[in-house]
Amino acid sequence: MTDTNTEQAIDLDSTDLFDIQRTMRAMRRLKPDPVPDELITKILEAGLCAPNGGNAQKWRFLVVKDAAIKKSVQPYYKRAYDEVQKPRHDAQAPKEPGPALDQHHRNEAAIEYLTDHFHEAPVWIVACAEGANSASAATGASVFPAVQNMLLAARALGLGATLTARHVTFREEVEKLLGLPDNVGSFAILPIGYPVGKFGPTRRTPVSDVAFLDSFDQPWPG
Repeated sequence: MTDTNTEQAIDLDSTDLFDIQRTMRAMRRLKPDPVPDELITKILEAGLCAPNGGNAQKWRFLVVKDAAIKKSVQPYYKRAYDEVQKPRHDAQAPKEPGPALDQHHRNEAAIEYLTDHFHEAPVWIVACAEGANSASAATGASVFPAVQNMLLAARALGLGATLTARHVTFREEVEKLLGLPDNVGSFAILPIGYPVGKFGPTRRTPVSDVAFLDSFDQPWPG
């Protein structure tokens, strides 16, 4: 299977939206260096530009920089990995040695790094919504477009970020530590900081493998 993104020469310094999309990797290794508030404001403003149901704008964003708060959440984040995510990933790992297994190990190493250093990310943006009582609440459909906008904005500003929702495994405990009001529920946490590694093209399947014209019997010709 050909990875169409790797066939294109991409300028990593480009500010073109499509180049930013193609190079917006999940950056899980972040430097502890402070991030200027003005950059976080730009990221938040990008989130507010996202579409949302009825333009109700029920989203709420908690910016967390306090080290004590982040350290208090970290044990629950790690427990969710150890007890839920890692067993699932291990079960899904390729069984035979080769490039796929090697890639799995690289991905898992990055995830484990974020798990162990989650609290060291200089900034978290906790994406929330008013009136959200569960991860399946309809308000979540209006939160994630804002999350995507913020991830793109972070990439455009040269900041690393990733979408993680693992904390919802211990939603009640984490939201209490975050001090969320009773009528506000969380959907995702975006750890943000200057990346240790470099941005680069994402690895995705070709459009023709996942898009169809009029019926699933006819792949999209593009």
